[in-house]
Amino acid sequence: MRTWHSWSVRARLTLIACAVMTLICSAVGVSALIGVRDLAYNYSTNRVVKAALKTVHLVKRDVVNGLVPSQGVAGVQIMRPDGTIAAASPNLVGRPPMAVFLPDDSIVRADRLICDSPVYPDTCMIIVAFRVYQPDGDWVIYAADEAVPWYVDYRLLAALIGGSLLVVGITGYGASWSIGRALAPVDAISEELAGITVSDLGHRVPVPKFRDEVRRMAEAANQTLDRLEEAVEQQRRFASDASHDLRSPLTAMRAEIEGALLHPEDADWPVIGEALLVSLDRLQALVTDLLQVARLDARAPGRTDPIDLGRLAATELDRRRRRVKLVKDLGEHVVVRGDRLRLARLITNLVDNAERHAASEVAVRVARNNDGAVLEVVDDGAGIAPDKREMVFQRFTRLDAARSRDSGGTGLGLAIARQIAETHGGTLTIEDSNRGARFVLRIPIAR
Repeated sequence: MRTWHSWSVRARLTLIACAVMTLICSAVGVSALIGVRDLAYNYSTNRVVKAALKTVHLVKRDVVNGLVPSQGVAGVQIMRPDGTIAAASPNLVGRPPMAVFLPDDSIVRADRLICDSPVYPDTCMIIVAFRVYQPDGDWVIYAADEAVPWYVDYRLLAALIGGSLLVVGITGYGASWSIGRALAPVDAISEELAGITVSDLGHRVPVPKFRDEVRRMAEAANQTLDRLEEAVEQQRRFASDASHDLRSPLTAMRAEIEGALLHPEDADWPVIGEALLVSLDRLQALVTDLLQVARLDARAPGRTDPIDLGRLAATELDRRRRRVKLVKDLGEHVVVRGDRLRLARLITNLVDNAERHAASEVAVRVARNNDGAVLEVVDDGAGIAPDKREMVFQRFTRLDAARSRDSGGTGLGLAIARQIAETHGGTLTIEDSNRGARFVLRIPIAR
């Protein structure tokens, strides 16, 4: 079995095609042999019958004198009513009777295939017995000829075997050629895939012109490569932006410490400590967000508990230190299924973003809409242009000065919020509003 599976697909399919064709040729050959043998047997039997009928005329004309012509068959014998041999063909003179069977009383002819005749001990013979009615009793004429062998004729057998081998060979060659042509695009795809590296994801596999399974496989491979290239490029941008944002607080901290160490006697260490704590807070927030992004990218499963979205939002809003006025419209019994901690993080990120860009007020609304739960967070800030609304959900995205990321943000909050929404089977979008930005979360209601 291991040897079979170690063969190539082309070799296995070619062997299967040859085996099937061999079975077909064998069945056709056996059927042909059986048919031809039946025809040959009937022909030989008719020839022996004709020889016996010619001998019947001799008996009827009473010209039997101990010898009769063989009539073109292997031998002829004429038996008297008492069972003695009255006449025989020259090659059977003095030989015992070739057979002892008799036709039934109701018929005059009987024929059998006998392989143990005392006259022909090593040969199978077709023997025909004819009953001849005479005044002194019933005479019996036996005529015999060699039976047709199972292969009829060695030339026919050779022709069938040779033809079968030729057909099997042609089938094998045709199957190998056809399968090779069919698998040629697969080999080209394999070669192209083998040459693709992380540093060079721009290659695409060739797409065959025929709309078959191989074409669909090539198109699926190219789509996968497109997604892979996009993901790798996103990771590269993410790594570049993350490294820049990690260096910023570290650089600020280093500058504070180096400046203080240059003139330690003039340094205001409490002020420097407070500045370092601000940088450390920013660094800690950034690392926390990076870890959260890594967990979401890894598709780490969360809990699926029933959660009252309105109560969860109220809890998160009540524990906050308010920077602007909060307007709450939180519907009751809006129950969803999900991870409480992740949904709380989503709400916190949306409200944090709204507070950073609000002029004086942030509104939070929770309601039920058909079979979905809706959470809206609206600020009264400058708003976001329609062509920039998808950009804000990208990691480390910086827009214009009106909504650029301030010192309190990491550039990952909205990206994390959207990922959390998608892991709960929902969506997070920015929709039109009279003033400011309106973030809308939609997730399914718990059944």
